[in-house]
Amino acid sequence: MRDKNRPLIGINTDFVVTARHKMPHSFMRSGYYDCVAAAGGIPVLIPPLTKDTDLNPLLDRLDGVVLSGGDDLDPILMGQPHHSSVRKIDERREKADRLLVRLCQQRKMPVLGIGLGMQELNVFMGGQLYVHLPEEYPRGLPHNDINGGVHRHVVHPVKGTLFEKIYGSDEMHVNSMHHMGIRKVAPSFAPMAHAVDGLVEAIAHTDEDWWCVGVQWHPEADGLISLDTQLLEAFVEASVEFRAKPMLKLAKAG
Repeated sequence: MRDKNRPLIGINTDFVVTARHKMPHSFMRSGYYDCVAAAGGIPVLIPPLTKDTDLNPLLDRLDGVVLSGGDDLDPILMGQPHHSSVRKIDERREKADRLLVRLCQQRKMPVLGIGLGMQELNVFMGGQLYVHLPEEYPRGLPHNDINGGVHRHVVHPVKGTLFEKIYGSDEMHVNSMHHMGIRKVAPSFAPMAHAVDGLVEAIAHTDEDWWCVGVQWHPEADGLISLDTQLLEAFVEASVEFRAKPMLKLAKAG
């Protein structure tokens, strides 16, 4: 029997086709479902479904969606030249994620985009990205460790926004492992946090009826440090409220 107090949170999976593996496969890093569970949600893995008729019945049962991280969006599909630093996600995943974002928007289902997930929200909703920050944003600070280690930097929440409400702090230290970044924020979204070099590190939809947030850093990778626990808990709370909306409507109608 379903726990009435815990929302079902869908998390999209990656999709990989390589010569090493004889068959294509989907996967997910454990941090995503662990952090959702720790914040009070029940994680549900979403395969890369590319048809409305397959995905809608699943979304009917969910209360919120996490757009997980991964490699890079295809610059060609964004109308930009390819770059040697780009590691493209599979075409099937990009198609599936586009559909997932569109259907969540239609439903106004709570969404938390992480890393690539934030970039997808921005691009799929009409924004633009820097393809390679070291070349296109040379005045910026390093946003990843070229040796693959853990890199961190400071971000500042924008005053008067949801992020200031969630974090209640003028300064946060976040992990950073990306070479793409937001060049132009999508229409109907607004910046929620900036790095000290001015790069947008978090966005949120401006419609008060749709809790849709994206962050460039990875809360799932740090074992849920206290600040990111607050972000995940805010998302789970929004998912609980979303689930209650149909019942509230029925109560009013009765």
